[in-house]
Amino acid sequence: MIKLIGIPYDSNSSFLKGPSFAPPIIRLMDSNGSANNFSEQGIEILEGTNFIDLKDMNFNGLNSEETYVKIKNKIQHELNSNDKIISFGGDHSISFPIIESYLQKYQNLNILQLDAHCDLYDNFNNNPYSHASPFARIMEKNSTTNLTQVGIRTLNTHQKNQALKYHVNIIEMKNFNFDFINALKGPLYISLDLDVLDPAFAPGVSHHEPGGLSTRELLTIIQNIPVNIVGADIVEYNPIRDVNNMTAMVAYKLFKELANKMID
Repeated sequence: MIKLIGIPYDSNSSFLKGPSFAPPIIRLMDSNGSANNFSEQGIEILEGTNFIDLKDMNFNGLNSEETYVKIKNKIQHELNSNDKIISFGGDHSISFPIIESYLQKYQNLNILQLDAHCDLYDNFNNNPYSHASPFARIMEKNSTTNLTQVGIRTLNTHQKNQALKYHVNIIEMKNFNFDFINALKGPLYISLDLDVLDPAFAPGVSHHEPGGLSTRELLTIIQNIPVNIVGADIVEYNPIRDVNNMTAMVAYKLFKELANKMID
């Protein structure tokens, strides 16, 4: 069974707040959106049938470190079974405790990050839990098999050096093709930052980065992954910047396609 968890936390966002409002709005697209429950592969994604919704976590009054601990403990608890987890963020900082929990269960875990940004800053605004740093925190522990980043189009000198240091496989958007899919290995965790999409397809994100993937290109990636996906997160949806719930519908569509791939 797939477990859906909302992680509405954005205090580690460096630019705009808003992703903390995302999980319930993405869920609303199930009933208030214009689509049905079916994936493009013909599987109906229904709560109680192929996923259960554990609702949203609560972080009232918690600082970044306390939030990190709470998320990590929650994911560890839910991974005690053989269930898989899809998380709705929240900013991208939530991926650090989630993936760290996964690494304790899957010692040979592989990570696919779909993102406009590397999120590899060693130190951003003196906040080790910043949404600009989750993959630096993960890679510095030297506990993951490999990290593949796709859609990157903001590679600066520091992050390039970090990627070289940690042997990150980066497919920059300027060189994008689908060849990397066949090189992916399982078990695989997917971290999907919605700003991997061009703003034309996902205006409801905090960081608009022109020149990104189309929705169809992103769906093609997900639908053609040939290995076992054990978990995923969808992060950085910012409803405050959205237009007519456009990006919420994209996020819901991506949830259905990910769930379809993760069903045993």
